[in-house]
Amino acid sequence: MGHGSVANKLNIAVLYGGDSAEREVSLQTGGAVAAALKQRGHSVRPLDIRGRKLDQLDDIDCDLAFIALHGPFGEDGQVQFLLEMRGIPYTGSGVEASRLAMDKPAAKERFAVAGIPSPPFVVLDENSHEEERHAAVVGIGFPQIVKPAREGSTIGVTVASSVPEAMSGLETCFALDSRALVEQLVRGRELTVGILGRQPLPIIELVYPGPIFDQHAKYAEGVTKHVIPPDLPEGVAEEVRAGALAAHRALGCRDISRVDMILSEDNTPFVLEVNTIPGMTATSLVPDAARAAGIELPELCETIARRAVGRRVRSDMKPEGASQWARDDRQ
Repeated sequence: MGHGSVANKLNIAVLYGGDSAEREVSLQTGGAVAAALKQRGHSVRPLDIRGRKLDQLDDIDCDLAFIALHGPFGEDGQVQFLLEMRGIPYTGSGVEASRLAMDKPAAKERFAVAGIPSPPFVVLDENSHEEERHAAVVGIGFPQIVKPAREGSTIGVTVASSVPEAMSGLETCFALDSRALVEQLVRGRELTVGILGRQPLPIIELVYPGPIFDQHAKYAEGVTKHVIPPDLPEGVAEEVRAGALAAHRALGCRDISRVDMILSEDNTPFVLEVNTIPGMTATSLVPDAARAAGIELPELCETIARRAVGRRVRSDMKPEGASQWARDDRQ
């Protein structure tokens, strides 16, 4: 049990589960977070949030909500907005940063403005004509990745090496989302960097079979190896950490995020996306990186929770939307 944690015991509602395609992963994250916070001496109420409503919070006295909901509603700013309306502090990024990070094309536009390298891309709408789709996929070149604009956990993602594969991938995307992102597949080493507060955690290299870090590589036991720290040329590690922190800040994120990157064959770090509610099970990437920095999961979860409570003290939780929250990590 953490030093002094019982004296400052918090009532924490862990929001998890939900109705998105990432429900199973969210149940695992929420269960791990709840157990970790209990270990630190806090009073924890896990709440399986269904139907995109927060009625379960009506009769609960809680100091904060720990958001462990993956996918739409959890990561896209909707649950954050509802919690602000209720005046309940919550973990993680605010409304606008969450929306931006979940919307891959919007995030990539922010990266471009901030001068952060990200693979070339084009966005297609479900109402686009076949000629327009054909021109877009040919223009990006092969191999390419076709993915829904607003999904996580590589749901609906296709690696395409030809026009027919890309067109089929677009149909898969449009069954899930009204927009699709067609992105150049940059060959190189897959890296991920967790950001805790204002500090990058140790870099992890993901070593796995297959062309991309897909659902099988993510969730099947023993398929992917986490290399911490990876063997990187002098100066490259610093550039990777700086790029990850820049991406976190470009979207206005706070508390915790995970920045997924590709280190190209010429050692240029390209940011793929920022995950504002990374998985938090014992084998997840961010807890692995934290452990390498000497921070076990219970301490990691408590640190995130304390940051949320600290905002209530500083701001008195006036629901002003994202602008106020986006400044938190720059003060």
